[in-house]
Amino acid sequence: MNYSRPDWQTYFMRMADLVSTRSTCKRRKVGAVITLENRVLSTGYNGSPSGLRECLEIGCLREKLKIPSGERSELCRGTHAEQNAILQCARFGITVDGAVIYVTASPCAHCAKSIIAVGITQVFFKEFYNDSLAIELFNESGVQMDQVEYVP
Repeated sequence: MNYSRPDWQTYFMRMADLVSTRSTCKRRKVGAVITLENRVLSTGYNGSPSGLRECLEIGCLREKLKIPSGERSELCRGTHAEQNAILQCARFGITVDGAVIYVTASPCAHCAKSIIAVGITQVFFKEFYNDSLAIELFNESGVQMDQVEYVP
């Protein structure tokens, strides 16, 4: 029997891919998994807060207004995957200090600030999202950022 066991990065990135399938964003599906000592603490995907109508149901305001990606994020009713994963930990009293986050797309500056503030020390991502401020913030804070190439 030839059994191949995935390494930790592949394992958690595959989970992040699966989590992204729950996304309710019409523009981009992103999933996040927060781990500590190779144990899952939380997951998150981009979408509206619990109890609110989703963009899939009522449409995307940014799309209607033809706002380019990366601009005017305050008009979006959704919360990013990284933020949802962090907020889930906060809701249940789980510390993420020293944790690692796996994300299907590299974080934006807003998410980078949240990741830094809560003490997450490393970010693994699959797809690069070009946000120079996020990169600058991670470099300044010492949070390590690594792109992961793997077979889903």
